[in-house]
Amino acid sequence: MIRTACVTGADRGVGLSIVRELLTMGTYVFAGKYNGDLNLLDKLGEEFPETLHILELDVGSEDSVNEVKKIICEHTDQVDVLINNAAILGDIRPTVLDSIDLKEIQAVFNINTLGPLRMSQALLPLLLKGERKLIANISSEAGSIEACDRASWFAYCMSKSALNMESQLIHNGIKDVGGQVLAIHPGWVQTYMQGQLDENALL
Repeated sequence: MIRTACVTGADRGVGLSIVRELLTMGTYVFAGKYNGDLNLLDKLGEEFPETLHILELDVGSEDSVNEVKKIICEHTDQVDVLINNAAILGDIRPTVLDSIDLKEIQAVFNINTLGPLRMSQALLPLLLKGERKLIANISSEAGSIEACDRASWFAYCMSKSALNMESQLIHNGIKDVGGQVLAIHPGWVQTYMQGQLDENALL
């Protein structure tokens, strides 16, 4: 049983669905909220007032991550599972023949790649006290070099490829003390990553 979990990017889409499933399993969930204009997570909190703790969280900010760690430590001394879900897409249109916004790519890396690293390092002491000792990084087939047939999507593809390597490095660093890391491709899901609901997605 997963007793405690932390999920980033829980405002909507994949993150919100993961939080809902964990709550129905009886898990106490710390859910990271970034978009203050969305109230889907708040509505879920009305259904599970005793087991859902909503936290304002920007994984791109070290101060925000440290503040969340402080709050979690006030409620528990262990976390079974950390699910690093928070991510942004960036501009998927330019190819190398076009003008590419390198600052935007850096911003995507800061969230998609460094965000999970910040969270993993911050919560690792709690995770290693948990029963599962599991970090689950929501990656993407877009991060696969072997399967790549795109000519654009620079920020997203590169950030997810780097996340895959990060997952392996962290796994290698904690497997001897019982920890493990999973890099997960969730499939083509109906998310809002392009600014509106992708209703064509299969899942």
